[in-house]
Amino acid sequence: MGRLFGTDGARGVANTELSCELAMQIGRAAAVVLTKHTSRKPKIIIGRDTRISSAMLESALAAGLCSVGADAELIGVIPTPAVAYLVSKYEADAGVMISASHNPVEFNGIKLFSSTGYKLNDEIEEEIEALILDNPQDIPLKEGIELGRIYRRRSAPYDYINHIKSTLAGDLKGMRVAVDCANGSASTTAETLFEELGAEVAVFHAEPDGTNINKDCGSTHIESLMEYVRQNDCQLGVAFDGDADRCLAVDENGNLVDGDQIIAICANHMKQHGTLAKDAAVVTVMSNLGFFKFAERAGIHSVATKVGDRYVLEEMRKEGYNIGGEQSGHIIFTDYATTGDGQLSAVQLIHILKETGKTLSELADIMERFPQVTVNIKVSNDKKAMLDSDTDIQHEIQRTSGVLGNDGRILVRASGTEPLIRVMAEGKDKNEIQSLADGIAAVIRKKLG
Repeated sequence: MGRLFGTDGARGVANTELSCELAMQIGRAAAVVLTKHTSRKPKIIIGRDTRISSAMLESALAAGLCSVGADAELIGVIPTPAVAYLVSKYEADAGVMISASHNPVEFNGIKLFSSTGYKLNDEIEEEIEALILDNPQDIPLKEGIELGRIYRRRSAPYDYINHIKSTLAGDLKGMRVAVDCANGSASTTAETLFEELGAEVAVFHAEPDGTNINKDCGSTHIESLMEYVRQNDCQLGVAFDGDADRCLAVDENGNLVDGDQIIAICANHMKQHGTLAKDAAVVTVMSNLGFFKFAERAGIHSVATKVGDRYVLEEMRKEGYNIGGEQSGHIIFTDYATTGDGQLSAVQLIHILKETGKTLSELADIMERFPQVTVNIKVSNDKKAMLDSDTDIQHEIQRTSGVLGNDGRILVRASGTEPLIRVMAEGKDKNEIQSLADGIAAVIRKKLG
């Protein structure tokens, strides 16, 4: 994890931690690094989510790009995976998404994509960081006719919708779906997407006002979707986060179907149809034990990476796998996308329901979910780095792991996007693992909180 960029871009409280000045500097440095081999005038596309600070940061980023001679093409409110797709379609040199994803409204973030639509690797992010933090004098500012221009492209939502539609051989006619847009980026695309695919769709939390993104809705607050599905005889519900790169689902009975289960359903379907590359699926160390047991039964090779969809994608690209993701709903289909895509995941899942004629609860039954609890401890970013070196904390983790033995596990890690340390405990008895997780959290709070 770098000095500015975490596991999912630069992120912080807007206008303080992530200031306009910093956004302008990121724009300048990113343009210099990402377009240094470009012989023509560089062009960088910028998308954003619906939070109140996103337009402000968009302006600062665009100004930064133009000040070093790059053109900025603004594509407006759009999902993060749309930026990843459109940067290549529009033949841009790079893409920027302004979003703090599932975080509350006061946060915002800046995610960078290369000309091929992939998130930047650590080395390139470190090069950008070094320009901003160590050598800002090396950023060459332009003047006169060498300055960049700002353009707006209004076709971006429709171009993205058409791309998602193209990933299905058929349609979704006859499917009754509830869709929670989290008052975020999916508000601009989801209703049109599902209606054009023929689904009978009820869309809600799709009225963003700048302040209500992720507020009691979306994939981080899925309770209202559960209730809606139960009361309105839907076949399933799907929920996105603020920038629509995550998808969680709710079955016809109103029960949660998480990212691990969606990956299991899709990987199993792909294997049965001979399209699962190397008969493998990539998940993270935080994935439920039930996923690994399902994969073993199904003859699917499960590969576990560090937490973060960038690490999942890294492994997928390196080994040629074509499905992977996280329990949180980041799911990557590399046959169609270069990053996690909530709406792509949703249409693939719904299409499997239609094709098999099974309910979502029947499909989800292929994987048992073991009880799993997570305790979040608020810790300043400078103290997160002390987690691995504190002997008292490490001793408590080892002691607790010994209590669970082979019937469970403990994972403790610093968040890559928030000032938190997360304690995850998994096992057969929920009361026991809750008690064990709380015990570790108490030690962390005492030492670092």
